[in-house]
Amino acid sequence: MNMMNWKQLLSPHRLGTDIPGKISPERSPFQRDFDRIVFSGSFRRLQDKTQVFPLSGSTDIHTRLTHSMETSSIARSLGTAAGVSICREYDTDGAHPSDIGAAVAAAALAHDIGNPPLGHAGEEAIRYWFENSPSGQAIREKMTPAERADFEHYDGNAQGFRVLARLEMSDRPGGMQLTCATLGTFAKYPGSSGAHLKKCGFFQQEKELFTTVANSCGMLPDGKECWKRHPLSFLLEAADDIAYLTVDFEDAMRLGLIEYGELEKYFLDIINTEYSVNYVKTLSNSRRKAEFLRAQAIGVLVRSAADEFIRHHDELLAGTWNTPLTEIIPQKDILASIRARSTADIYNHQSIAEIVGSGFELVMGMLDFFVPCISEVARENSGGAKASTRSRRIAAMLPDVLVNPGLDNEYLRLLAILDYISAMTDRCAVSLYQKLKGISL
Repeated sequence: MNMMNWKQLLSPHRLGTDIPGKISPERSPFQRDFDRIVFSGSFRRLQDKTQVFPLSGSTDIHTRLTHSMETSSIARSLGTAAGVSICREYDTDGAHPSDIGAAVAAAALAHDIGNPPLGHAGEEAIRYWFENSPSGQAIREKMTPAERADFEHYDGNAQGFRVLARLEMSDRPGGMQLTCATLGTFAKYPGSSGAHLKKCGFFQQEKELFTTVANSCGMLPDGKECWKRHPLSFLLEAADDIAYLTVDFEDAMRLGLIEYGELEKYFLDIINTEYSVNYVKTLSNSRRKAEFLRAQAIGVLVRSAADEFIRHHDELLAGTWNTPLTEIIPQKDILASIRARSTADIYNHQSIAEIVGSGFELVMGMLDFFVPCISEVARENSGGAKASTRSRRIAAMLPDVLVNPGLDNEYLRLLAILDYISAMTDRCAVSLYQKLKGISL
């Protein structure tokens, strides 16, 4: 049976460079990845992107930025805990447990970096627009089937890889030039839009870049343009699950969508210690109690997920394991109940649905503005019919990159437009759309 190995999986090779990478004790290459992500503009803009509650106006409620930072913190703990066993039992080419923790933390820090404004509604709007709008249908026939699939299955994970590997620091090959280990861990869905996965992990334009990452890490092929997951991606996935299932519930309590007593019951069931039951009674208010219980619950879930990772280690290296770790830990039934409650009465609450529904129309509306205008200007630039005054005026509002003569086909132009829209913060998107519609000048 073919098996992945840790020496390759922890590849410190930097995408886009020819210099061999190495793991050195003075500063981990994966810590450098973390620092590059922290200081990037794409990461900074997550401070005004929706986690669950759009445009809440409250500094207490999580955004994509704070969610990403907390997920990264959990991921570091998970990676380091699993790394103790990995470094003791296997050849890691000099890597320490802290290096593995740093790699998972860096990947987790970036895990939402490609998400468009207003949450998952933005992704859904892009897919719907491409298949159903007159503007989308007008350009789809000019693309290859593989190119069309990128937009039919448009996903923030693939856009995130594009941000890391191409758009940030775009003047050099490999973009941010992160290590292949971090990029492999980042890829929860290591396949193209034409693969058999639930979501796509990269677009056609980044296919060669991702192939380099997969080969450098020794990830096992799994059909055309698809690979078995990097084992550390399961720790990233667990960190994300743990963060949003606990913290979103806490946010919902602060907003009055659930009662404190319900949160206490679920979290105490996870913690399952007499000390916590007694200690929480000494705290002065429900907010402080919720913070204590959430922290304790996260600690328990981290230990359980790390244990399951080690328990299924060989299956992970063989690429035969595909179940999220949070679905097999001892607390899985409690997490399933929290997830069901959140889906039914928090994520679909009317106050959220109203804004998310508006966001759906907002993203589609911007595409209806931009795509025909950019296509007209591109046609004029290539010697065709003159663009309308309206199209030239709207194009003048947009970054020069969108009217770059190098974007010589509909596929590349739509990717560039989606780069522009996906990079917007929630408030930037609302403001621009209002200007385009003449509502706010």
